[in-house]
Amino acid sequence: MKFNNLNQLWSYVLTETLKRLGLECAVICPGSRSTPLTVSFVQQVPNIEAISILDERSAAFFALGRAKASGKPVVLLCTSGTAGANFYPAVIEAKESHVPLLILTTDRPPELRECHSGQTIDQLRLYGNFPNWQVELATPSLDMEMLAYLRQTIIHAWERCQFPEKGCVHLNIPFRDPLTPIFDGTDFTLDVEDFFAEIGNKPLPITRYCLPIYNYEKGIIIAGVAQPENPEKYCQAIANLSKTLNFPILAEGLSPIRNYQDINPHLISTYNSILRNNKFSKILTPKIVIQVGAMPTSKELRSWLSNIKCRKFVIDNTADNLDSLHSKTTHLRTAIENIFIDFDLTMDTNKQNMEYLETWQKIENITRNNIDKYLENIEEIIESKIPWLISQILPQETPLFINNSMPVRDVEYFWKPNNAKIKPYFNRGANGIDGTISTALGIAHHHKSSVMLTGDLALLHDTNGFLIRNKFIGHLTIVLVNNNGGGIFEMLPISKFDPPFEEYFATPQNIDFCQLCATYSVEYELITSWGQLKEKLQILPETGIRVLEVKTNRKKDAQWRQETLGKMSIF
Repeated sequence: MKFNNLNQLWSYVLTETLKRLGLECAVICPGSRSTPLTVSFVQQVPNIEAISILDERSAAFFALGRAKASGKPVVLLCTSGTAGANFYPAVIEAKESHVPLLILTTDRPPELRECHSGQTIDQLRLYGNFPNWQVELATPSLDMEMLAYLRQTIIHAWERCQFPEKGCVHLNIPFRDPLTPIFDGTDFTLDVEDFFAEIGNKPLPITRYCLPIYNYEKGIIIAGVAQPENPEKYCQAIANLSKTLNFPILAEGLSPIRNYQDINPHLISTYNSILRNNKFSKILTPKIVIQVGAMPTSKELRSWLSNIKCRKFVIDNTADNLDSLHSKTTHLRTAIENIFIDFDLTMDTNKQNMEYLETWQKIENITRNNIDKYLENIEEIIESKIPWLISQILPQETPLFINNSMPVRDVEYFWKPNNAKIKPYFNRGANGIDGTISTALGIAHHHKSSVMLTGDLALLHDTNGFLIRNKFIGHLTIVLVNNNGGGIFEMLPISKFDPPFEEYFATPQNIDFCQLCATYSVEYELITSWGQLKEKLQILPETGIRVLEVKTNRKKDAQWRQETLGKMSIF
C-alpha cells in the first residue's frame, strides 16, 4: 500500500492493528489535532463502527456502555487540551467496574508544549493511577522499526485493556502538521499482509481453582453485583455450586440470577427484609460465606455479616479487594465458572445443610409472598412498586440499565425472581450519577429494545446524552422516577435537619420534563397509573428514545420504606 502522508501512514498502522485485533467500535469527538486518526477510523468503516459524539463526557459514558454490552474494548478518541479531561469520570468508572476502554488523546508534539501554544495542557498521566496502563507514543516516523514499535505497542495496549483484568488504557498521541491527509513529501510503500501477519484476537489465559473448604457445614452463597458476559453460564455455575453444597443463594437485585429463577432453585431474594427480623438473623447465622463478585448494596446484609465470625471466601477474577468488611477472607482470583469441587459431603453434613437450606427457603417463601401481596394491592403511585412491576412485565432478555441512588436499592429490595433472562446493567464501580443517559444509550445501541430506570437528578446530570439521538440505532425507554430531588438523602439522618436539607441535599430542580424532552425531540409520556406503565413496558418499540415520567412523593416514599421493610418478615 502506498502512502504520501506521514500522519496518514502512522494512523493507518494504528487503526489497522486494532481492526485485526477485533475492535468493533470507535467513539470520536470532534477536534483538529485528532484529524489523522479520525480520518483513518472513518476509512475503516464498516469493519469498525465510527460514531461521532459532540460532548466528551457523554461520549466517554456512551463508549463505557458499548463496552459493557459487548464485553470488548471500545476506542475513545479526542483532540488535545481539556477535551480529554472530560473523559475522567468514565475512566474512573471503567477502572472501578472493570470495563475495557482504550483512550486515545491526541496532542501537540513536545516542541509546542509549555510555550503557550493553543489548546495545550499537560496530558501525560492525565488520569492518574486509574488506567491499567498508560504511555505516550513517539511522534510519527518513516522508519520500519518505529512502525513495528507502534504496531506492538497497540497490541500491548489492547491486551492491557483486558488482562490481567479489564479496565482503561490511555495512549497520548502527538502529531505534527500537516494534520489533513495531503501530500507532505512522504513516499512510502508498506507490505500490508506481511506487516500485519499473525495479528489476531487471541484467547486470554484461564485459571481453574478447587474450592479449598473442608468443613462444608451451614453455608451461604452471596451472589453480588455482577455483569457477566454470559449471564446464563454464570448463573448455571453458581447453581452448580449451590446444589453441590446445599447452600442457599442470597442474590443481589443487580445479579442476573434473579432473572434465571428456574436454574437456581435455592434462590433467596428477600434477605434485606428477613435480616431485619432479629429472630431470623440469629437462627440463620452461617459457618461459611462464599461471596461471588462485589458485595450487595444492602446495609442490613453488611451489618449482619460484620457480626458473624465464620470462614469467608470471595470468588472474583480481578485483583480488587472485595472484602469491605475486613473479615478473615480468602480471595480466589478467578471467575465462578472456573471453580470446581473435589469432594463428597458426609451424610451428617448433608442433612445439616439441607435443614439449614430449608429454613432459609421457608422464610423466603413467606416473606416473598408478603411483599408480593402488599405491593400488588397498592393503587397509589409509589417508587418501590416500580421495580417490582418491571421485573414481571419486561419482554424476554431486555437490557435494563439501573441507575444509582434509590433505583438500585429498590431493585435489591423488591425485584421479583423471574425467568425472563433480563440483562441488568449499572455503574456500580464508583456509584456515581455521571453519564447515565449516555451509558444507557451505549448499552442499548444496536439493541431493538432496552430500558433504563432512573431518578430525576441523575437524568438531569446528563441531558447532553440526548444529543446522541441522531447516532443511536435501536430503542431506549427511560422510566423516569421524578420525586423532585435526591430521594436517597431522605433515608439519611441529615433529612431531619432543614435547613439546610432541602436546598443543599435534596436539591429539587422543578423541571418540566415534557418541555425538556421536546427540546431534544425525545418522545414523552406522563404515567398516571400502574395499568398504563404495564401497557407501555410489555411491548417495547424498536427505534427511538422515549421518557415515561412517573411522579412520586419523595418524603412519603422514604417514610413508607422505613415503616414497611421490616414488617415483611414478621409472621
